Amino acid sequence: MRRIPIASLAMLAAMLVSIAGGPAAAQDKLKLAIGQKGNWDTAVPELGTRAGLFKKHGLELELLYTKGGGETQQAVIARSADIGLAAGTLGVMGAYSKGAPVRIIGAQATGAADFWYVRADSPIKAPADLAGKTMAYSTNGSSTHSMVLGFIETYKIAAKPTATGDPAGTFTSVMSRQIDAGWSSPPFGFDAIADNKIRIIWRGNELEQVRNQTVRTIIANAEELKARAGVFARFIAAYRETVDYMYAGDQALTDYADFAKTSLANARLVRTAFFAKAMIDPLEFKGTAELVENAVKFKYTTERLTDAQLKELIQIPGGK
Repeated sequence: MRRIPIASLAMLAAMLVSIAGGPAAAQDKLKLAIGQKGNWDTAVPELGTRAGLFKKHGLELELLYTKGGGETQQAVIARSADIGLAAGTLGVMGAYSKGAPVRIIGAQATGAADFWYVRADSPIKAPADLAGKTMAYSTNGSSTHSMVLGFIETYKIAAKPTATGDPAGTFTSVMSRQIDAGWSSPPFGFDAIADNKIRIIWRGNELEQVRNQTVRTIIANAEELKARAGVFARFIAAYRETVDYMYAGDQALTDYADFAKTSLANARLVRTAFFAKAMIDPLEFKGTAELVENAVKFKYTTERLTDAQLKELIQIPGGK
C-alpha cells in the first residue's frame, strides 16, 4: 500500500478546511454611522453584535457614533459609511430632493422618546414660557431639529432653535445657562432628574405629527445599495431579529446597561416606559404623506416628493 507523505496530508487538510470555511465563513463588512451613542433605539447594532445575531447573518459591523442625524447623513452621502442610523426623515427627504445619493432602507424610530428640559431653578415651567428662549436640537436636518420646528409651528411660540450636538454637550450648555431648554433621549438625563438638577417640560411625542410618523430612518448610500442589495437585505433581517431579542428577556437589558453606562433599573425603564417595540420595527414606515407635506412646510424640500421619487427613495427590504 502506497503511503502518502505527512506533508502532503497536511496540505490536503489545509485545503479542505479552506474550502469548507470559505464562502460560508466569510463575513460581509458594513460601516455604520450611528446618531447618539447610548440610546436604546440606536443600540440595536451593538446589542445584536454582542448576541451574535449579525454574525449569524454573515455580517461584520464597524460602528461609528455621531452627534446627530445631520452628521450621520453626511457620512453616508460621502461614502465614509455604508449605513446610517437615526437620520432625521425630513432631512433625508431634503438631501434626496437635492440629488444626494441616499436611500431609506428601514424605519429607525416611529414616534420619539426625546424630551426637552430646563434647569430645576429655571423660571420656565411650560412650553408657553419658551417664547424668545433658546431651544436645543442636535444637528441641522436631524429629527430633533424637525421636532423643535414642529413645536414652534404647533404652539405658535417663537422659541429660538439652537444646534447643541449630543445630549452630554447639550446638558453642559443648559447647566452653564448658555441654553434655556436642552434636549435629551433616555437614559441620558435620568440621574440629573433624580438629583433634582433638571425638569422635563416637553416631550417630542406630544406632537401628533411625531407620534404617528417615522421621524428617524435607517439610510444607505445609493451606490452601495445598488451594488450590494443582498448584503443590505441581510442587515435589515438581522436588525429586526435583534429588535425581537431586545424585548424577549433580560440579557439585552444587562448588555444595554453596560453599554450605556447606566443602571439596570434605568435600562428597564427606558424599554418599558419610553420605547414600545413597535416604535423601532424597521419594517413599519409610517406617515409618508404627512412627512412629504412637513418636508415642504419646514423648507426641507421646495416641492412635494412624487410617488415615483418616494418609490426610489424608500427601498425597505421585506417592507410592507
